[in-house]
Amino acid sequence: MALELSIIIIRDIFQDEAGKKSRYSEEYKSQSALIILDKQDLAGIGAKEGEKLLVKNDVGSIVVSARLSEDTHPGLAFMRSSPWSNQLVSDATCEAGIPGYKGIKAAVQPADASAAVTDISEILSRIKG
Repeated sequence: MALELSIIIIRDIFQDEAGKKSRYSEEYKSQSALIILDKQDLAGIGAKEGEKLLVKNDVGSIVVSARLSEDTHPGLAFMRSSPWSNQLVSDATCEAGIPGYKGIKAAVQPADASAAVTDISEILSRIKG
């Protein structure tokens, strides 16, 4: 079952430090390729923390890991600024020339049982075209 959520892109110091070491490392991937969901929303799609979720909108789609939020915020999810979250960000910009990283609408649902988190090499291939 898919659930429509608003996604906010955030920064994280631990993820930034992992990225400085290597954007291709498992540490960076584990800190970046995730979506942080409210307990109610995670239960609403029938998923548990650590499971793989498909997140998609009219811009793109990505498979990431589910992380349970410590706070309550039904209808709102968070993703760290990364190549994974950028797959959902429109090329359209505001007057300042900045893409919209707040309130991205996307459908979130459990991924197929065989699905793995989207690999960074696949994301880079998408970007290259």
